Amino acid sequence: MKKNKRKLSILFVCMGNICRSPTAEGVFRSMLDQFDIGKEVRVDSAGTHAYHIGEPPDNRTIIAANNRGISLKHLRARLIDDSDFEKFDYIIAMDKANLLFLKKKSPVKYHSKIHLFLNFSKGNLDVPDPYYGEADGFEDVLNLVEKASKGLLKEIST
Repeated sequence: MKKNKRKLSILFVCMGNICRSPTAEGVFRSMLDQFDIGKEVRVDSAGTHAYHIGEPPDNRTIIAANNRGISLKHLRARLIDDSDFEKFDYIIAMDKANLLFLKKKSPVKYHSKIHLFLNFSKGNLDVPDPYYGEADGFEDVLNLVEKASKGLLKEIST
C-alpha cells in the first residue's frame, strides 16, 4: 500500500452511477476487505449526469453482484462534484466518453488523477454500459471490473 498521511481514496465514475461505477465500487471494496486493507482506502462512486441521483443501483446490477457475494443495496447514485477532483487520489472513468467529460470538467492540475479503468488490465478499452441490454451484459461488466480491480489493487500496493 502506498504510504500517505491520509487514507488513499478512489472514485469510480460512469454516466448515471447505477450500473458500472457502483459495480466497480462494490467489487473493489470487496477485494480490499479480502486483503484486510479496506480501512486504509476510501472507495466511492459517482455519475457524470444527474439522471438517477439518490436511486439505488439498477436491479440487474444488484442481482449480478449478489450472485458473486457482493452487496450493492446500500449504494445510492450521486453526481460528481467539483470538490471530488481535489478529494480523491484516483478518479477512475468507466469509458472514454466519461474520461473526456471528467478532464473537461476538472482543472488541468487534477488530470493526472483521472484514469480509464481498463488501463489497469487490458489497455484503452471501455467498460460497456449494460443498461439497455440483457442480464449477460451485467455479468460481462463484472468480469471486466474484477480483472481491472486486480490491476488497480496492484497499482496502489506498489
